[in-house]
Amino acid sequence: MTDAHNDNGQPLMAHLLELRNRLLRSVLAIFVIFLCLFYFSRELYTLVAKPLMDAMPAGTHMIATGVASPFLAPFKLTLYLSIFVSMPVILHQAWAFIAPGLYRHEKRLAVPLLTSSVVLFYAGTAFAYFVVFPLMFKFFTTIAPEGVAVSTDISSYLDFVLALFLAFGFAFELPIAIVLLVATGITTVEKLGSARAYVVVGCFVIGMLLTPPDVISQTLLAVPMWLLFEAGLLAARLVRRPPAEEADGQDLQE
Repeated sequence: MTDAHNDNGQPLMAHLLELRNRLLRSVLAIFVIFLCLFYFSRELYTLVAKPLMDAMPAGTHMIATGVASPFLAPFKLTLYLSIFVSMPVILHQAWAFIAPGLYRHEKRLAVPLLTSSVVLFYAGTAFAYFVVFPLMFKFFTTIAPEGVAVSTDISSYLDFVLALFLAFGFAFELPIAIVLLVATGITTVEKLGSARAYVVVGCFVIGMLLTPPDVISQTLLAVPMWLLFEAGLLAARLVRRPPAEEADGQDLQE
């Protein structure tokens, strides 16, 4: 019993040491990227603020209401961007830690899912920046009451766009969620397909909550989410295991 335990598993302390080492590697990757990007922090903030600046009336500009805001806002953006850029390294370290405990079919599924989740999250943030932000800020700046100067605080703007980046990034993870639900047996492709009408309505509700109250912006989020739902159903059909394989107990670990 003791020999088998030593051969097939590591002591708890060894797992904790490995977890610590992989966390340190992830933090080191974030730190190195942060050092590389911090010199360009002001330029990065200008780039992130460009959709709003382009939509603001001529002669207006952003403001900093906090004493330390001119430093803290670019610093915070650079830190978040460093985590964003380091995500492949972070996910790789997480994968290397959990992979030895996965079954063979789980390993085959996990690598494409991890890669796809990163790509889809990046795609969601890019969609928000290039498509949604210009329309959204154009709408916001044109509805200001007469006599009100549009001068957005740089820290408030950063918090707003970071929240939207996360919202759109996670919204684009819908295919991954569908594949996981089907692969774990929580639901089936057929059940999800039969609920398509409710999903379409839900996409437009989410679009209404995350975008300004105009039909164009709501549609720009709702339609991609519906297409991602259909893509998730297609991917789930391709990755689900045949019933015979699910019934077979040959889930041998590599």
